[in-house]
Amino acid sequence: MLRMSIAAEEYLMLGNDIKIIFLGGTKNHIRIMIDAPKDVNIVRSRVLERKITDLEEREKLPKYYRQEEHPEKYKKPDSQ
Repeated sequence: MLRMSIAAEEYLMLGNDIKIIFLGGTKNHIRIMIDAPKDVNIVRSRVLERKITDLEEREKLPKYYRQEEHPEKYKKPDSQ
């Protein structure tokens, strides 16, 4: 798993033909644009989760939790 900070209007390339562009957003919402071939299936996680009615199967799905924006371990020590 890769975690990174990215500025508005920067983008990520997945392979040679999928581009994810970060358009900005607010505190709780991020706007992205995905440029991908038509044969690539793009589905939101909540849609996938709704389709699974078996609770045991739903529990097997990966879970991601929001973390503090800048945890202490990533902050630079104060210069003195």
